[in-house]
Amino acid sequence: MIILGIETSCDETSIAFVKASGGLRAPRFSVLSNVVSSQVKLHAPYGGVMPLLAARQHGKNIGRVFKLACRYAGNNIKPNLIAVTRGPGLMPSLLVGVYFARSLSYFSNIPIIGVNHLEGHIYSNWLEQIGVKSKLKIPNSKHTSFPALALIVSGGHTELLLMKNHGSYTRIGETLDDAAGECFDKVARLLGLGYPGGPIIDTLAKTGNARAYIFPSPMIHAKNFDFSFSGLKTSMLYFLRDRKLIFSQTKLSSKRERMRADIAASFQRAVVRVLVFKTLAAAKQYKVKTILVGGGVAANSGLQNAFRIAHIDYPVIFPKRAYITDNAAMVAAAGYIAYASGRRDTWKTLEPDANAIIQEKVIRTELHK
Repeated sequence: MIILGIETSCDETSIAFVKASGGLRAPRFSVLSNVVSSQVKLHAPYGGVMPLLAARQHGKNIGRVFKLACRYAGNNIKPNLIAVTRGPGLMPSLLVGVYFARSLSYFSNIPIIGVNHLEGHIYSNWLEQIGVKSKLKIPNSKHTSFPALALIVSGGHTELLLMKNHGSYTRIGETLDDAAGECFDKVARLLGLGYPGGPIIDTLAKTGNARAYIFPSPMIHAKNFDFSFSGLKTSMLYFLRDRKLIFSQTKLSSKRERMRADIAASFQRAVVRVLVFKTLAAAKQYKVKTILVGGGVAANSGLQNAFRIAHIDYPVIFPKRAYITDNAAMVAAAGYIAYASGRRDTWKTLEPDANAIIQEKVIRTELHK
């Protein structure tokens, strides 16, 4: 089965063709093409994504990106299914992708399915490099690697989802305010580092002392699996204000640069500490056999290293770097799972939902000591 994936939830315009097989029992994916047009440079001067500007760029880019994806996959490619991100995301951006997909579905008479963007980040873990068939084996059988725990950590979301099978999710924790990636962006702004903040802080943190300063890891001792990052952001603001530290993007003295690197490293440690602690605690309580990490913050080297050195006897899986940030290949993969699960949409009725959630049912579970 060939799936055409379409992603326009934020500031990346992406279209992919993915070959899928195996059904829910043992899904396998081969990425035939995955074209991503990023708007990072366009939005950087504003310190964040401007929704209407992003939507205009999607409108300009989507036709060109579609043609490139078709060319790389083979101009005679004929998809059996169109999978498009319907939410969550920026409504103006989502509208571009959804209505482009609906038009293709109507004129080509190809089935269409709306995909939750966060579910796409989960299934990015099943994707290999272009032309390579995926090898991740989490089959739905008595030899299963389920239950699995998915940590989705990005600029807009921080969630823990328990997966009992493919397409079956229970939310056991989420951020109560800022997402982790959003916190990275805001702190980067305080440190005069520009946008997007996550990669810049990660790079700078590698040259700093992560124990130079102690910043709070909010809710790390709360008896649940929820997160909160607004307090950490405020703590950073007061820390800098009390010391009369003002950083700009101009060149700093070597002493100030070392201090900024230490602050960045210490801040990153505080974020990573709570993410890993809560995830491992949830994994222990629910006796999971696999941890899947997805979302843009999954690229953070501190987060990857913390999981790598954790004393656990089950795998922690991160996506290949090409599929960590928003892309259409992950949307195609999630669309295949949804379609195999029996979900159906139509070009007439599919609409975007900026606040879409994976599952309505939310379990607030206390942490067992």
